[in-house]
Amino acid sequence: MRRCGTAILCICLALLAAGCPKNGKTEYSQGRKAEEVSDYDAALTFYQQALKADPNNANLKIKVDQIRFEASNYHIKLGLEMRKKGDLQGALSEFQRAGVVDPSSPVAEQELRRTAAMISDKNRDADAAAEVPPDATAQPLAAMPPEIKPLSRAPINLKMSNDAKLVFDTVAKLAGLTVIYDPDFPARRITTELNNVTLEQALDIVSLESKAFWKPVTENIIFVIPDQPQKRRDYEEQIVKTFYLANTVQPQDLTEIVTGLRQLLDLKRIHQLNSQNAIIMRDTPDKLLLAEKMIGDIDKAKPEVVVQVEVLQARTDRLRDLGILPMQTASVTINPNANATTTTTGTTTTATNTNNTVTFNQLSHLNGNSYAVTVPSITANAILTDTFTKIIQNPEIRSIDGQPAKLRVGDKIPVATGSFQAGVGVGATGVNPLVNTQFQYLEVGVNVDITPRVHPNHDVSLKVIIEVSSQTGISTIGGIQQPIISQRKIEQDIRLKEGEVNVLGGLFEKTDTRTLNGWPGLAKIPFMRYFFSDDRIDHQENEVLIVMTPRIVRIPEWTKGNLRPLYSGSESNVQVRRDRDVRTPTAEPTPGVQQPAGTPNQNPAPVPPAGSTPDGGAAAVPGAGQGVQGAKIRFEPRSVSLKAGQTTTVGIVVDNVNDLFSIPLLLQYNPAVVSVEEVQHGGFLSGGTQEIAIVSRVDKEHGQAIISATRQPNTAGVNGSGTLMGIVIKGIAPGSSNLSIVQVNAKDSQQKPIPLVSSEATVQVQP
Repeated sequence: MRRCGTAILCICLALLAAGCPKNGKTEYSQGRKAEEVSDYDAALTFYQQALKADPNNANLKIKVDQIRFEASNYHIKLGLEMRKKGDLQGALSEFQRAGVVDPSSPVAEQELRRTAAMISDKNRDADAAAEVPPDATAQPLAAMPPEIKPLSRAPINLKMSNDAKLVFDTVAKLAGLTVIYDPDFPARRITTELNNVTLEQALDIVSLESKAFWKPVTENIIFVIPDQPQKRRDYEEQIVKTFYLANTVQPQDLTEIVTGLRQLLDLKRIHQLNSQNAIIMRDTPDKLLLAEKMIGDIDKAKPEVVVQVEVLQARTDRLRDLGILPMQTASVTINPNANATTTTTGTTTTATNTNNTVTFNQLSHLNGNSYAVTVPSITANAILTDTFTKIIQNPEIRSIDGQPAKLRVGDKIPVATGSFQAGVGVGATGVNPLVNTQFQYLEVGVNVDITPRVHPNHDVSLKVIIEVSSQTGISTIGGIQQPIISQRKIEQDIRLKEGEVNVLGGLFEKTDTRTLNGWPGLAKIPFMRYFFSDDRIDHQENEVLIVMTPRIVRIPEWTKGNLRPLYSGSESNVQVRRDRDVRTPTAEPTPGVQQPAGTPNQNPAPVPPAGSTPDGGAAAVPGAGQGVQGAKIRFEPRSVSLKAGQTTTVGIVVDNVNDLFSIPLLLQYNPAVVSVEEVQHGGFLSGGTQEIAIVSRVDKEHGQAIISATRQPNTAGVNGSGTLMGIVIKGIAPGSSNLSIVQVNAKDSQQKPIPLVSSEATVQVQP
């Protein structure tokens, strides 16, 4: 008994040892659990350990490759999310981990290089902001033509009737810009009235009236050219830009975009690069901005649809064959000459049977041996057959919007389509030629062709061709066995809601056949008919049901910006404009101007350095003119006292100037204490006889006044000293305010700057 217990214990231990996991089964199970919770790094580690324990396991090798791809892709997604948030270092780390997990991943390597380049550019920009590189060639190439940066962005109000050049000069002086002209620019008198417009709007209006166009040369110089096709070709700036498209799949898509851009924008220099999925263009900045907007609207990921197709084919065959089929025919043969004749010749005896034609004389001698009767057999049938066939196809088809998708589930069956002979007969007997038969293959089974079209309201239009076919038999035609194909085909265009189930076709076929074979009369007697007849009943049913359900995977991504129209200029002059260029300007603080002390709600800005202005003129430095010889500009009187509500005039006087032609200046004061009400002619710049143009714009809210005085074109400047203009000021509230010229840009008749040193005046307002 003890020996039996020991044997049972050994057997149990052996079975337990056999059931313990070996060859990495534990690691594989842990890897599956880690994969289920999307911990791909741990899953990869466990699978690799399992593969190390069983290196010849092909399934483990495939699993390691699959999870390596999933882990690398997971880190790439994390890196992209971090890069969108601006965490470049974190993104770089994730891309590095993706490359370590899957060294063969090209995406990880590309994103790693791109992120490293972004970090390098960011560091380079920071270094460039801290220190200007000594080598001018190290500076990056310019991306766009220069843009004007005027001294003031204040709204312009001007009413003037004069030569076009003088109007351009006046508008430019109000903003502190310099104007140069094309040698072919003609003299043309125009009348313009500008009411609360921006600098760009004013220049565009004057250009329209004078049939010209303007372009920036530097940040403070504009060039005015006659508006002629040849002049535009000569002077309009052009840039080159490469657009990389992310969602085109076929070269035909890229060709359609290039053709549309060329026709809509009249582009002459455009090239498509199929290998890089890119478009290179060279044209004016306005056209490229329009092209960029159009490419951004078109280059969208195409919608995708998953179509669930369910094909159900059910076939039922029932056969019942019952009964006893007795003899139904009998045959009797008469042979009157069936007698045997014996002939003896010597020792040989020969027996001969003679069969002759029956005559009427022989009928009287017939006996039992003269008749032969053939009796048929009796067949008993008891057959019951019940066959049920069910075929279910449940495929899913995913397709891009507008692209056909095909599914083939079944077999290819050869069908003879023709034959030809390789030779002809030769001689009298002839030669059998070689016959070659040609075949084509028919796709038999479930064939689905779908072309989807996704609509913005989540509807899906489908062009559907579904064919369910099978081989049901064989027919011999011309000595060749040909298959008999049973076909059920549906072809239609439908429109469905997403998730809407639609039965495309329910085809039902039913065949009932009954055959009764037996003795007449007896075959109709109940119960007895089964002994004298055979009753065969054949029942066949065939049903095909096709159900289709569309699911949208990706919908059209159209934003308000894509649907928003864009201003594109005229047919001959394609251009774009920003919103601020077509709107009425609002008063803004003038950049580069320091507000006087005590001014409420002002944002101080640094004063430009002495001796320089944006357009190369001389800057006026307040309080720095006493005791200095040379040209000066000052207030007369330098100290003014008045009561609140009273007005007085302060003159602006120049001393020791030579060839003074124009002088724009920026006046600054405390708007809480005084205000500038009017600007009057002083007489010095006109020489006593000539009319001068004085343009002023007063911003009482910010305490600024931009004033410009210019002589007539083609005249010499004035020399000496005198009063340029008179400033009418009004007391607002008790207090003290400095009256300062913070910016001046005097020019001579050759448009060369005249350095001027300015001084301040003090205005005291009594209660």
